[in-house]
Amino acid sequence: MTTTALLRERLGDRLVQPGDEHYDRLRAVWNAMVDRRPRLIARCASAEDVADAVRTGRELGLEIAVRCGGHSVLGLSVPEDGLMIDLTPMGGVTVDPVSRTARVQGGALLGALDVAAQQHGLATTAGNVSHTGAGGLTLGGGMGWLARQYGLSCDNVLSYELVTADGERVRASRDEHPELFWALRGGGGNFGVVTEFEFQLHETGTRAYVAELTYPLEQAAAVLRGWRDLSAEAPRQATFAASMGRGLVTAGYVWAGPTEHAADLLPELRALGVPVTENVGELSYVELQTREDSPEGHAYRRYWKGHYVLGLPDAAIDALVEQGDADMGISLQAYGGAIADVPDDDSAFSQRDAAFEYVAAARWEDAAEDADRMAAARRTAAAIEPFASGAYVNALSDEGAAGVRRAYRPAKLERLTAVKTAYDPENVFHLNHNIAPAARS
Repeated sequence: MTTTALLRERLGDRLVQPGDEHYDRLRAVWNAMVDRRPRLIARCASAEDVADAVRTGRELGLEIAVRCGGHSVLGLSVPEDGLMIDLTPMGGVTVDPVSRTARVQGGALLGALDVAAQQHGLATTAGNVSHTGAGGLTLGGGMGWLARQYGLSCDNVLSYELVTADGERVRASRDEHPELFWALRGGGGNFGVVTEFEFQLHETGTRAYVAELTYPLEQAAAVLRGWRDLSAEAPRQATFAASMGRGLVTAGYVWAGPTEHAADLLPELRALGVPVTENVGELSYVELQTREDSPEGHAYRRYWKGHYVLGLPDAAIDALVEQGDADMGISLQAYGGAIADVPDDDSAFSQRDAAFEYVAAARWEDAAEDADRMAAARRTAAAIEPFASGAYVNALSDEGAAGVRRAYRPAKLERLTAVKTAYDPENVFHLNHNIAPAARS
């Protein structure tokens, strides 16, 4: 029996090939620019399925990619004529409210984690769009509205279950495979296929509060300076965020957790200028986590560029404002708090001293606009590059090895290379923001 036939025997109709009924739907991802055609899509329902798929892909000499939420802007989960390991059948979440932990399968989306944990008034740091894959977000670090209180998503992982490049199943924690555990906390999908995460949860309650005030561009410089200063003094429950584009700037904060004092910052925010609109009020935490789902839907072509900045000096704000008429989303989100509390050498994530994350994101529908839209995003982000200190690996696009060097400082990259060499010396998992293994002597 051939290798493919053996995998077919195990997966049945969960092994999908070109011409099969659901092939085109399963190869489609969040960025509509991505139109690659895998030779095989292995829809894995267990760690054993994943191990079989990895071994099969290697025996057939196929490039191997891993799909969860499919949110990589480069569509790295879709290999051309390769093997896609589709984890979406592994979408379960199990919560233990006594130990305040959650076991999250490798294909689970953030919305499943949020809903399951919130049934007990619990949560952990997760991103802001519910159809993002928990795996991809967490392996790159994982920013969300709870990060300033409880650290990044990766800071809240107690253990990982994964399948290595040899098709072996491994558990990584602080006590088991500790170097691999370190690398998985921010090192991306370079080291294996994670089939289960064990997260620490926190008592957050079920409510949140949003204060977002929108101003015309002529007020943007003064508003952003005041917003920056308020952010520096804000309690950890408040994550300050701002966005610009099409002649408007929106500045404010999200307060996650009990909302008794959530509005205390609003008078100072309102004093920054004369807003044209306000979005202020309380909502459930699940509503907070799903409110960007429609704008971040799967029908658009996408491209982005991102930076971290250590601060936001007036010159950087002036550079931002000069781009304020751009036909794209320009966003800032505050870091600090518990993110910066974690010692730098505790995890592979390499930008804990960042004050803000900046992203310039273009979104469009017509393929004829691809070159112009991508050039505009590069041009917009280039205005902030003189103030940048690095990059978030989950916000990298087509920077290649240079982007990886921006995401990880030299000592971290050297250590990550050693872990890669130990667990994936042949670079089987290279369809990612790749950390190459050391060359063999």
